[in-house]
Amino acid sequence: MSISLEGLRYEALEAQLAESGVNPVHAKPLFSAVQRRLLRNDLELAEGILPPLQRWLASEQAVKPCAMELVDDTASSDGLTRKYLLRLHDGTEVESVQMGFPGRYTACLSSQVGCAMGCVFCATGQMGFSRHLSSGEIVAQAHHVERELRRTQGDTLRNIVMMGMGEPLHNFEPTMEALDIITDDRGLNIGPARVAISTVGYIPGIQKLTRHPKRYSLAVSLHGASDEERGKLIPINKRWPLAELLEACREYSAIKRARVFFAWTLIGGVNDSDDHAYRLAALLKGMDAHVNLIPLNPTEGFDGTMPTEERSRAFQLIIQDAGIPSTIRQRRGIDVSAGCGQLKAKRIKCVRP
Repeated sequence: MSISLEGLRYEALEAQLAESGVNPVHAKPLFSAVQRRLLRNDLELAEGILPPLQRWLASEQAVKPCAMELVDDTASSDGLTRKYLLRLHDGTEVESVQMGFPGRYTACLSSQVGCAMGCVFCATGQMGFSRHLSSGEIVAQAHHVERELRRTQGDTLRNIVMMGMGEPLHNFEPTMEALDIITDDRGLNIGPARVAISTVGYIPGIQKLTRHPKRYSLAVSLHGASDEERGKLIPINKRWPLAELLEACREYSAIKRARVFFAWTLIGGVNDSDDHAYRLAALLKGMDAHVNLIPLNPTEGFDGTMPTEERSRAFQLIIQDAGIPSTIRQRRGIDVSAGCGQLKAKRIKCVRP
């Protein structure tokens, strides 16, 4: 997997410089130029970049910035969501999403080209798996969104969600490296509490996340209250069934002293009945949990339908009456296929902002 400047933790950058015979003291201005000022080209001309570092940056030994090209930029009709199609060094493509909320902006980042999990209602899962992203390719997505926000809104990123293309815990080390860089106070300085990692239930990754030094929010996709139901929607449930998944979530919550967020995509006539709601409430009883209810977003490869607002609300009331807090997720960016489960590195004709 390729190494890029964006994907080097501060300590790794110091080590790279020392290995090349450059005093590691030069790591601080270079890290700041890359991670805080978001410079990509002509780094050797940046403020604080002294001659020894200038020579290293111009040399063949130097680690180069991530090769990432903007292919397409589409905005939702309400102007609150923008989707970026980005081409990587090998010609593969990923999508990132910028979402505007009152008082804050959030970036939804991808961790893989495609996805190996195969969730039947997810456009990325329908693609199949191509490859993992490097830490630099993940960080570069955040940089792109941050750069665009500064340019168009005069604002900055406040939140990161690893809910784009791919299963981030299946690509654990590069994802953690990227998030540790993004949360470094010498860089973008986005606090760990404002970073969420979504998983379909990849238990080895949840166990590693439980022991990771930083505490990032954990969001787990459920979508079914029994192994039979969940297995029809999420194939890896056959490998890591619900009982094992919930045990891993309880361990995470206890060790990290953190609430676990559970996602439940509401599919009309499939998992949106009162009975499903009662069984979900029983499943999560006693846990420090919050349920995000997500009305199904359309994808070409799945013919399910979203429930009515009344049905969604009735489902929510049942789990809330059982003492489990919940939110019906606002549907965003659906008209440009930027909603949850819709990312597929596909170019869409749309009015630009």
